[in-house]
Amino acid sequence: MTSPSKIRNAHFLGTKIRNLRKNNNLTMEDLSARCVKFNAESAPSVSYLSMIERGKRHPSESMLGVIAAVFQKDVKWFLDDVPEHEAIVPDKGNRGGIAGMALEPSFLFSNEILQIAIPEMLSQTGVSGRQFAHLLIRAHQEHHQNHFPEIERSAESVGGKQLPISADRLLEICKEMDLDIEWFDQLSATELVELGAAATSTVRSYFKVPRTLRLNKALQDQPQRLKYDLAVYIGHHVLHAGDGVKSPSYVGNQPTDRTDTAYTEQSNAVDAQDIVHAWRDFECSFFASALLCPKVPFRRLLERHAHEVSVADLADVSASVSMRRMTAVSSYSHWHYFDAYPPGRLLAVYRGNGIPLPWGNMRMVQDPCQHWAVFRMISSAEAGTSAQISVLDVGGEPRIYCCESVKVEDMVKKNHVLCAGVDLNPALAAQGNDAREIAMQLRQACIANGGTVAIPDTMKSEFSRVARILNIAWLERGIEKDARLICPRSGACPRSPKCHLST
Repeated sequence: MTSPSKIRNAHFLGTKIRNLRKNNNLTMEDLSARCVKFNAESAPSVSYLSMIERGKRHPSESMLGVIAAVFQKDVKWFLDDVPEHEAIVPDKGNRGGIAGMALEPSFLFSNEILQIAIPEMLSQTGVSGRQFAHLLIRAHQEHHQNHFPEIERSAESVGGKQLPISADRLLEICKEMDLDIEWFDQLSATELVELGAAATSTVRSYFKVPRTLRLNKALQDQPQRLKYDLAVYIGHHVLHAGDGVKSPSYVGNQPTDRTDTAYTEQSNAVDAQDIVHAWRDFECSFFASALLCPKVPFRRLLERHAHEVSVADLADVSASVSMRRMTAVSSYSHWHYFDAYPPGRLLAVYRGNGIPLPWGNMRMVQDPCQHWAVFRMISSAEAGTSAQISVLDVGGEPRIYCCESVKVEDMVKKNHVLCAGVDLNPALAAQGNDAREIAMQLRQACIANGGTVAIPDTMKSEFSRVARILNIAWLERGIEKDARLICPRSGACPRSPKCHLST
């Protein structure tokens, strides 16, 4: 039994708790909430936890036991009075996102030279101005770790942080903003051309200057999608005064999917309007997610339900909105999110966390690496959700990822797969592990077993520890399945024989 005097004389106790919490990127509210899940009676409040960290209070034996259980540490570690540098000094390095490096000679990367060179580069690679804008936006998200507090505050001031918020309330907000609502069955060929839509597209909604929001009648039977579209255009009104510079909401082929020569030649240029529309789409989408899933209430919901995809039903939003919002409100920084359509098209990469995409850009590919969870599920008859541990080389270093994928239908009943996941290397490192060595060992085990292997028991215990600290239920499920070696199909497939040569 730990004596009270031993606890009181543990001089580095508060410092260790504080920096262990910070290394795991948890707020004091997060840590308090997780302690409550272990033992509500002995859990510290946020204010008491603050005093413990500052050395103004000492936890009881039972309270320290709860804190130790959250971090999967032995109680003795907090009491040994050893100021281990790695244990008490938080990493000040990169907290997630796309890594960068200084490029020499630097004058070649000046703004003036890049603005001249980028349009030529795009025309040679076949990347449209809109696609390039989305890559820039994703890099911007990573740089800011998907934190845009000004947009969140704007959304929460409109919605009053209601969770869930009803479609009727959103319609009232539209009325308060003098936005008129019109419903349509289908659009004529002329209207589709005016909106820049392909003939095979289904338009969900669009804004008609000066103050009319036009909605597809099919949304009346799909309230979660209706709520999202209403929230998007409320965001357009709040952020941009409803100036009309906003892309319509589509289902099916997007403008960048079109292959006619005239359109392709035009889109390969960097059109300022493409950049503006892509940025407005992102801003309004982020606003909509923050309006439908306000940060603090939604984070608490995620904490109570261990980041399960099913929280979407409790928040009364689509799985897409819920999974994207996870990447912004979670206390853990290292997330990615994909939305893929068959046979191999990433419609959206909301966050990538520096992951090399399966083929270098977001165009259609007929045979992406089928070991990626998102593409395995596209061709699978499997229902429900599916968790997977994966190993992928990033910048010459192996990294371990875990994701949860779910197959859903869009408004026109077409299947696609949503995938949200985390990079486990930073979480493993935060627990004092050699994350690179663990990833190397798992990679070698996969290679030795043909690319797929049962996770060794020693690794399972470390992954399980991380799963409990991150409070992610699907990570614990993924541990019980085989780990898979994946690659970006760049000609460097790590399997033998190489998958893309054997198909």
